[in-house]
Amino acid sequence: MAFLFRLDLQECLQTLAVLQWIPVYIFLGAIPVLLIPYFLVFTKLWILSVLTLAWLAYDWNTHSQGGRRSAWVRNWTLWKYFQNYFPIKLVKTHDLPPKHNYIIANHPHGIVSYGVFINFATEATGFAQIFPAITPSIGTLEWIFWIPIVRDYVMSMGVCPVSGLALKYLLTQKDSGNAVVIVVGGAAEALLCRPGVSTIYLKERKGFVKLALKTGAYLVPSYSFGENEVHNQETFPEGTWIRFFQKTFQATFKKILGLNFCTFHGRGLTRDSWGFLPFNRPITTVVGEPLPIPKIKRPNKKTVDKYHALYISALRKLFDQHKVQYGLPETQELTII
Repeated sequence: MAFLFRLDLQECLQTLAVLQWIPVYIFLGAIPVLLIPYFLVFTKLWILSVLTLAWLAYDWNTHSQGGRRSAWVRNWTLWKYFQNYFPIKLVKTHDLPPKHNYIIANHPHGIVSYGVFINFATEATGFAQIFPAITPSIGTLEWIFWIPIVRDYVMSMGVCPVSGLALKYLLTQKDSGNAVVIVVGGAAEALLCRPGVSTIYLKERKGFVKLALKTGAYLVPSYSFGENEVHNQETFPEGTWIRFFQKTFQATFKKILGLNFCTFHGRGLTRDSWGFLPFNRPITTVVGEPLPIPKIKRPNKKTVDKYHALYISALRKLFDQHKVQYGLPETQELTII
C-alpha cells in the first residue's frame, strides 16, 4: 500500500510539474499587465507602477545582453518531476570543446518543444555534466521580454530573444563556451507535428547559418525524437466551415503574437482520459557532431547555401543513425520542406 501511495504521489507531482507553466505564465503575466495601469490611474499606489516601469526601462537591454541566469532556478527539483513525466533524456554523440561557441539547431518544434526546454533551460537532464564548461541559452519570442516579472523568470533559466542582436551578443561578446539553441522551424513547424510524422521546415531557413558564418560559431544539429508523439493534432478537412475558422484563427494568432494556434489534444489528469496534457511518451534529444564554420564578416549567398547544405546532410545523418533506437521505423525518412 505504501508503495502504491508513493507511486501515485510521484505521478501527481509529475503532472503538477507539467501543468505549472499555465498558472505561472498566466499569473506572472497578468499581474503586471493588469495592475500597473490600474495602480497608475485608479489608486494612490501609482508610485509602484512608476517604479516598475522605470526599472523596466533601465533594465530594457539586459535580455539582449546575456540576461541574468540563475543556477538555483535551473536546478529546481520541479524540473526533475517535469522530466520524469515523459521521461526526457539528453544524449551526447560528440564533445563540444569550450574553446568554441556553438549554435545548436533543434528539430522538430512540436507543439510546445518540451525536450528543448527541459534539456537546455534546466539542469534536469544534467546538461552541465554532459557538456562541461558550455553555457546554453535558448532563443524564444522577443515580446515575452516586454512583460515585467515574466522576463526575469525566463531569463533566470537562460532564455533569450531569438533575435540577431541577442544571439550575436552571446556568440561574440561572452568569450567562448557559449551555445545558443534555436528551434529552427519555429511556430510554423508546430502545425506540421503529429505522431508518426518527421517533417520539418528547413529548406528556406538559412538565417541561423548566416549567423554562424558571421560569428564563426560551430553549427550543431540536434533532433528531439518523440517530440511529435506527445500530442495528437487535428487539421480539419479543407472546404468545411470549421477549417475556415481554424485557418482564420491561426492566421490572426500568428500575426498578433507570432505563434501558431494548434488544435491538439493529449491525455487528461488520468492516463486513460482525454485532455490537453501531453501523453507520457519518451522524448530523447540527440546532439550531433559540431560542424566547423569559418568566420566571414559578410558571407555571400553561395557560401550560406554551401554550409546550409552541409548542415542538412549532417542532420539527415544524425536522424538516420538514431531513429530506430528511439522509436521510429527503419523506413522512416526525414522530410525537409
